[in-house]
Formats: sequence, structure tokens, C-alpha cells
Amino acid sequence: MRKRHELPVRVAYHDACHLAHAQRIRQQPRDLLRAIPGLELAEVGDGATCCGSAGVYNLLQPEAARELGERKAAAVRATGAALVVSANPGCSLQIATSLAGTDGTAPAVAHTAQVLDASIRGLPATALTGG
Repeated sequence: MRKRHELPVRVAYHDACHLAHAQRIRQQPRDLLRAIPGLELAEVGDGATCCGSAGVYNLLQPEAARELGERKAAAVRATGAALVVSANPGCSLQIATSLAGTDGTAPAVAHTAQVLDASIRGLPATALTGG
């Protein structure tokens, strides 16, 4: 295993439905994130609820998807995290869009692999959060 450098950032992890429900992969991404020194993992309330992306659901049912996205964004904001992490690009886009529609101080959004890469390379947390 490659050495991980400290990455002092509070992270809200979002379970992507394809991993959590279809493949039952929930713990492994959390373990990976917890192995990064300095990273604080915050659980998103109502974490088992879809963000509203769901493949093409957000295209076929935009109103329902928007409502789910807003609900997920509120749960993410409640964590106080500076960074939202998901392993699904559709989820990341849906959550980022829902967060951006609020007050302009949205947490950044990154893929799990980006966070791991930043830690291995010794990048600062601002490389992910933009702050």
C-alpha cells in the first residue's frame, strides 16, 4: 500500500446506489477514506436515499430528481463537510448541481479516487476543495 499523506479535510461520503444497493459495497470506500491521515469522515443523514441521478432518472423524471437532489444537498450541508465524495460521476454531478442552487457556499465534490490520489501525492486539501 502506498504511503498516504495527511489530508486535513472534513468529508461527507455519499453512497452511490449502484455500489450500495446493487453490489452491497458500503464499508470499503469508508475504510479507504478513513485510512487517510487527517481526513474526517462525516456520515450523510438519510444516506441510503438516492441523490436523484439514478442513470437517466434525472432526465426522465426531472421534477422528482430535483426534489431528491435538494433533499440530498440539505443532508450534505448538515454535515458541515468541505468536500462531498462519491464513486459515481452521475451522483457527483447531481449533488454538485443541487448544492450550487443554494447560497453559493457549496462544498466541493470529488470522486473517491481523486481524494486517494491527493493523499498519495501529498497535495493540499485545497486542491480538492478549491479553498
